[in-house]
Amino acid sequence: MAAADAGRRVRVYDAGHQGRAAWVAAGMLGSLGEGHPGEDALLQLSTASARRWPHLVARLGDPAVMAATDSLFVAMSSADAHHLGGLAEFVWARQPRAHNDLRAVDNVEIRRLEPAVTSRVHSGYLATGEGAVDNRRLLDRLQHAVRHAGAEIVERRVADLADLADLPEDEVLVAAGLGSRELVSEVALHAAKGEVLRLRRTNWSVPPPTRVVRARLHGRAVYLVPRADGIVVGATQYEPYSETSTAPEVGGVLDLLADATELMPALRTYELAEAGAGFRPCSPDGLPVIRRIDERVVVATGHGRNGILLAPYTADRVMALLDGHEEPVPDMGMTNEGVRR
Repeated sequence: MAAADAGRRVRVYDAGHQGRAAWVAAGMLGSLGEGHPGEDALLQLSTASARRWPHLVARLGDPAVMAATDSLFVAMSSADAHHLGGLAEFVWARQPRAHNDLRAVDNVEIRRLEPAVTSRVHSGYLATGEGAVDNRRLLDRLQHAVRHAGAEIVERRVADLADLADLPEDEVLVAAGLGSRELVSEVALHAAKGEVLRLRRTNWSVPPPTRVVRARLHGRAVYLVPRADGIVVGATQYEPYSETSTAPEVGGVLDLLADATELMPALRTYELAEAGAGFRPCSPDGLPVIRRIDERVVVATGHGRNGILLAPYTADRVMALLDGHEEPVPDMGMTNEGVRR
């Protein structure tokens, strides 16, 4: 879309939603939620990209793309609270704020903010401005915006290097997720599989939360992301035995259902609308791979579980490369450590 907006003639080759990680995703814009010790470069990237999301949503012209604007990080025990406190003090506080507010909340306020959260909750943090998008609505609006900007969308799967060589375009951006390694041999990626559930509200169910709710239960991370008709529950992540099937595994689905209903017991009355899985494209160091391969080919992949969050940064970085600039775009506030080259 950015290339078309800049006046370039653009043709997008797209095989559709089947197997696409972005279609399965929950759509969180969680720079803090994905911030962990030792991952300062990724957190810096995420925070910078999160600042750009309001501009992108405005460009799409559909405020309903935003599914939530705040996140609630909850602890179920004093040990969990200690862990969250450590993240807040030693990781989150070190980054430039992309949010209006991050403050500690007790169990009473958590229940006031989200009444459906279990009464067993201990404490937590409220991050104002750390929200989520409806990923499927986003993909639909992006496709419409790309066409409206003058780009052509071709329903075709570009499967290998020979296909890439046959494309008539002067420059080619490879942004095919895990499939990028089949098109650009210089890119090293591995797959991380993950299950995500979609729960649909019934007439007798309590409303979904208005915020993203994140927690750790039994050593596992779980998050609940609101949608107009229900909730997205995620997400498992593990090295797959095979990359031939995106069918969800029973164990992952059971864990997500158990953790979601323990965190928010009223979800038991929701319908299980969908259980999906996808392969996240992960780089060896966890940073996205955004670079020029040769005079014709630019690659943007390796975003792991942060592809949607990092989309604005990726677009700016790719446009800089297409315009002949090798350094990260200046207005993102990044250092050379913030992107894998």
